[in-house]
Amino acid sequence: MDILQILPYFSPKHGGSATSPYQISRALSKRGHNVTIYTTDLDTKKSSFEINSGLRVIQFHCVANIGGLLITPAMGNQLKNEIKDFEVIHAHNFRTYQNIIVQRYARKCKVPYILQAQGSMPKIGKKKGKWFYDQLLGFKILKNASKVLALTETEAKQYKQAGIPSSKIVIIPNGIDLSEYNDLPLRGMFRAKFGINEDNKIILFLGRLHWIKGIDNLLRAFARLKKGSKFDNILLVLAGPDDGFLSTLNSLINKLRIKDSVLITGPLYDREKLEAYIDADIYILPSRYETFPMTVLEAIACETPIILSDKCGITATIKDKVGIVVKPSPKEIQIALLQLLSDEDLQKRFRDNCRIILKQFDIANIAVKLEKLYNEVIEVSDPK
Repeated sequence: MDILQILPYFSPKHGGSATSPYQISRALSKRGHNVTIYTTDLDTKKSSFEINSGLRVIQFHCVANIGGLLITPAMGNQLKNEIKDFEVIHAHNFRTYQNIIVQRYARKCKVPYILQAQGSMPKIGKKKGKWFYDQLLGFKILKNASKVLALTETEAKQYKQAGIPSSKIVIIPNGIDLSEYNDLPLRGMFRAKFGINEDNKIILFLGRLHWIKGIDNLLRAFARLKKGSKFDNILLVLAGPDDGFLSTLNSLINKLRIKDSVLITGPLYDREKLEAYIDADIYILPSRYETFPMTVLEAIACETPIILSDKCGITATIKDKVGIVVKPSPKEIQIALLQLLSDEDLQKRFRDNCRIILKQFDIANIAVKLEKLYNEVIEVSDPK
């Protein structure tokens, strides 16, 4: 099968919205399909994914970033010339310049395309730029897609609220390449690299430093925990690229007087990221909103107990199995941290459950489901 994947980013800096399509593409390539990726060159100089020998990756120059739309005019010319070479197109994220181009040429040349919003559906109408995109282009792009992919039931409801019939919505979760976790780093490597005492309890947040991640509430919870509990050897590690929120976090850290107990590492990728998960006693994601966080799957793969906000779309998978689900408030986060740090038996139970839970997210199985979906939309568009 000749498959075109469209994604606006090709750097792990952009989290799951970039990592998931990349892993999907690799898994499909391993299954013998011809996979081409059209993407942009935004941030790829600092960090980019490895280009697998089975993938054809074309990074188009981003000439401008207009309200989050990454303008890549050269992609239109390439797609115009190549679109008939593809049997199906899988477009990732919702409000992108690339999707405008895809919709135009896919309809013109009668090539089916699938849209996967990757958690970007919400806030339709909340901001003027997004409202105009949705009214002028977004709803049209959704309507003309052969299928739309949801990561969770919550995201499926968001498609329905946008007017998409249930018959066009397919739920397939993100996946993870389990082979990448067969040879995990030894415990203590992250601690040694950053001079962390082996007696310290590490609470890890790993992701973009953005307001939506709820890190400010985590800092308040951590300060309360430090002040009111028996744990004086706890360390909060914030790992990830700054997405406009770092200065606010630094100000809050100083205000709460917890600077000596907070380590900000900057972005961690590849082995360094795994070392952080392995050494962490808890991985926490207190997001104000999240559809399907890839970092949670990564933490599970490293057998790290989790505290997760109930605003995340995969709480049913986590709750009481590999972690604790809480409301993203400082008080509830503090209570959950204290509970998990104090209960070694609970930590062990969560760690023991991780590999069992992870099987359902094996990227090889996700690729099979996508393959079936691709074949379905190809047959409908070109019945024999």
